[in-house]
Amino acid sequence: MRILVLGLTGYLGGHVVEHLRALPGVRVFGAGRSPGAEFGVDLATDGRDRLATTLAEAAPDAVINCAGATGGDAVTLAEVNSRGPAVLCAALREAAPAARLVHLGSAAEYGPGVRGTAVTESAATHPITPYGATKLAGTVTVSMSGLDAVVLRVGNPVGPGAPSAGLPGRIAGLLRAAGPDPDAVIRLGDLSAYRDFVDVRDVARAAVAAAKAPGPLPRILNIGAGRAVPVRDLVGGLARASGFRGRIEENGGGSERSGAVSWQCSDITAAGESLGWRPALALDDSLTALWAAVSEAARAERLKGDRVR
Repeated sequence: MRILVLGLTGYLGGHVVEHLRALPGVRVFGAGRSPGAEFGVDLATDGRDRLATTLAEAAPDAVINCAGATGGDAVTLAEVNSRGPAVLCAALREAAPAARLVHLGSAAEYGPGVRGTAVTESAATHPITPYGATKLAGTVTVSMSGLDAVVLRVGNPVGPGAPSAGLPGRIAGLLRAAGPDPDAVIRLGDLSAYRDFVDVRDVARAAVAAAKAPGPLPRILNIGAGRAVPVRDLVGGLARASGFRGRIEENGGGSERSGAVSWQCSDITAAGESLGWRPALALDDSLTALWAAVSEAARAERLKGDRVR
């Protein structure tokens, strides 16, 4: 089976590629802007014809689109999250119309949730940020493309390699900077919001399962842990994993986004029925692996510094 992964060097894409390369009978091709990609692709700027040429050369049985932007202004988000999937679908219809498309969407497309309720794929979408709105536009394009396509609406991914732009990666960076100092104080905003944290390696398994699943799939499937956890629990668990001995203080402010979306939880029943998928890793597993990766990166930096000196 030939599988093309877009955004292979990103947080999600890297784990998807790692999972695929461990499978027998699967040939993996990477597409992106990095030198390590077999095919140079930029969904924010490439036209349909250029992308169609790439797809014709790769001749994939499935395409997993992990490319996306989580930060930047509204124009940047729209170029990658909205325009990108539209161009990809147009190129697939031209060059590889039989290929399965697995597109990674976001639970941010739903907007604010109702406390105590897990949202299903049929729920109304009310994104309140440019990120959520642009991801929703991409989902609509993929869902209505007429292709053999499925959108995986991913909750809050956490685990090894978490970028500093997201909450888990940012907290890990603060803990690393604080070190073992018992007098260290980390001041954060309000941590009372609830989020559906899912291990990034479980997300990768879901993407691979969707690419390989026989027969048609539902247009949209939720991928999450299926339970809402206070952000405070994530911060505390990561602090324990790091051995942090100082204090964590909440100033009660928090971000506007967290205040507006105090609850997010995904119903993952459909993914279990369609893919035979369930999350295998608990939040503590994710946080332990995240901190181990941060510690390993820190050791590598120290070794590099020692060699330079």
